[in-house]
Amino acid sequence: MRFVIQRVNEASVSIEGNTVGQIEKGFLVLIGVSNDDTKEIADKMIKKLIGMRIFEDENGKTNLSLADGGGGLLLVSQFTLYANCKKGNRPSFVNAGAPDMAKELYEYIISECRKQVSVVETGEFGADMKVRLENDGPFTILLDSDEL
Repeated sequence: MRFVIQRVNEASVSIEGNTVGQIEKGFLVLIGVSNDDTKEIADKMIKKLIGMRIFEDENGKTNLSLADGGGGLLLVSQFTLYANCKKGNRPSFVNAGAPDMAKELYEYIISECRKQVSVVETGEFGADMKVRLENDGPFTILLDSDEL
C-alpha cells in the first residue's frame, strides 16, 4: 500500500465540475492499493498517517500530528501509484490492486480514519477526478507499506 501525503492549506476534489470533497488545513492523501494488501496493512498505514507529526508547533518545529493540529483528511484513491515503468514508455498497472478488492480497502481506510479524525472527505473510487491543492511547505511524504 502506498500513501502520498501532502500537507495542505486547502484541497478539493471534483467530478464533472462538482466538488465532492474539500478540506482546509490538513492532509491530502493519494492512496494506492496493491494486490497483496490487507486490512492489517491498512491499519498500520492509518496509524502512521494519523500519528505523522508534520504540523508546526509554536516554535516552528514539526511536532504536531493531525490530532494535535486539528487538520482534516482528503482521501483520494489513485491506482497509478503502482505504475511499473521498467519497460518502454507506457506504464503497466499490473501491480495495482484488482478494482473490487482495492475499493473495499479504500472504503475501509475511510471508515477507520473517520473513527479518529473529525473531518474526513473523499474522492470517488474509479472516477475521473480533478484534484486542487495548496501544498503547505511544500511538504510531501511517501509512505510505502513495504518500507514500514
